[in-house]
Amino acid sequence: MGNKREGRSGDMSGYRSHFLVNFLIRAVLGMAVIFFANQFLEAGGHALHVGLNPLTFCTSGVFGMPGVALLYGIAFYQGL
Repeated sequence: MGNKREGRSGDMSGYRSHFLVNFLIRAVLGMAVIFFANQFLEAGGHALHVGLNPLTFCTSGVFGMPGVALLYGIAFYQGL
C-alpha cells in the first residue's frame, strides 16, 4: 500500500487551475450577458446601463450570474 500523500501532490495546482477556469468562464459569460442585456434595454428605451469594465468583469467572475443581477440592481438603485 502506497502512501496516500503520493496521489495528492498535484491537487493544489489542479484546484488553482480549476478555480481559474471557472472564474474565466463566469466572467466571460457575465460580460456577454451584460452586453446583450444592455442592447435589449437600450432597444426598449430604458436608461438602465451597466458598463463593461474590469470591475464588472471581476464581479461577474467571482459571483457569476447573481453578480450580474447585483450590478443591475445597483444601476437601478442609482437611477431612482
